[in-house]
Amino acid sequence: MRLPFFVYGTLLRGEVNHDLFLRGCRGAEEPARLNGAVLYDGPGYPYAVEERGGVVYGELVTAPPEEYEELLVSLDRLEEYAPGDPRNLYERVEREVIRDGGDTAVRAWVYVAAPAVAARLRARGKLIESGDWRVR
Repeated sequence: MRLPFFVYGTLLRGEVNHDLFLRGCRGAEEPARLNGAVLYDGPGYPYAVEERGGVVYGELVTAPPEEYEELLVSLDRLEEYAPGDPRNLYERVEREVIRDGGDTAVRAWVYVAAPAVAARLRARGKLIESGDWRVR
């Protein structure tokens, strides 16, 4: 399934990993939000933790078909995500994301904190109240 990606941290335009992973991607990047999650500060990058009532702000990245597989592999590697690996810091999940300027919901891949990481963050993490990595 070729879903767009919802990015909310170092992959945002102007952030360090955007230039490393998304510069030159000929797809679309547009403001969006993820409802049902909150944002925690990590060691130089954020974690989205699924939580009712929260909102995380970011961008929806749609890769052209010919770049999709390479981008998916690159982002999985960046997030150190491997399907089914209990050591994952992030899980790649399919969620509805809302484009800014409307109520249009789009199914997208989102890297959220893995369950053990989410539990630690809820217990003693630093919540980013704004839900926006750029406004922390």
